[in-house]
Amino acid sequence: METQQKIIIRVANQADTQYAVRITDEMESSAKARGTGIAKRSPEYVANKMLEGKAVIAVTTTGEWVGFCYIEEWSHGKFVANSGLIVSPEYRKSGVAKQIKKRIFELSREKYPTAKIFGLTTGLAVMKINSELGYKPVTYSELTDDETFWAGCKSCVNYDILMSKGRKNCLCTAMLFDPAEHLEPQETKEDFEKKSKFYERLLRWKQLFKKDKNGNGAAAPKSQMSMFIHL
Repeated sequence: METQQKIIIRVANQADTQYAVRITDEMESSAKARGTGIAKRSPEYVANKMLEGKAVIAVTTTGEWVGFCYIEEWSHGKFVANSGLIVSPEYRKSGVAKQIKKRIFELSREKYPTAKIFGLTTGLAVMKINSELGYKPVTYSELTDDETFWAGCKSCVNYDILMSKGRKNCLCTAMLFDPAEHLEPQETKEDFEKKSKFYERLLRWKQLFKKDKNGNGAAAPKSQMSMFIHL
């Protein structure tokens, strides 16, 4: 695609702080459009990630912002998360999100070679990309217990659901890459493809649960609820 040929994906630097406001505005508007939650980040926070060399940005050769993602460190470096993946509306469905995810994953492995890399997502497309990188779905108990991380969820519209479940489950699906397991990306990709319909049902069920909490729909059967919670 001609558009893709004009896109540069690289580690962000000081000069890229000019895009911080645009990035955080797009993060917020995208979350509202999807009707899902997101831990809000300020332009200053995003700019600092750029200055630390812990972010990946996509721009065109003419300087137009295309996409972004950054690294967060938890539990004294035992866990890291690739957070805030966002792509400008004009470049969505072009494959750039996958390229950004791949580069931020590589950067995470370079900076934190022994850390477990995890993510929380409500999107099937992101789950697929993660599986191709070697992530696998896990329970929340396998994620960091760092209180600072979970405090970041307070700005999410689904925070009450997270807390009502004792922080053991929410609308997001948890995924983890554990370098100690030495899983090949092809293994997790094939496993995801085999279970893709199950994950689609899981995401639909979580949306039904959200509607039920808001009084706008019927609750999922208890048998289904038990099965999904104990993934």
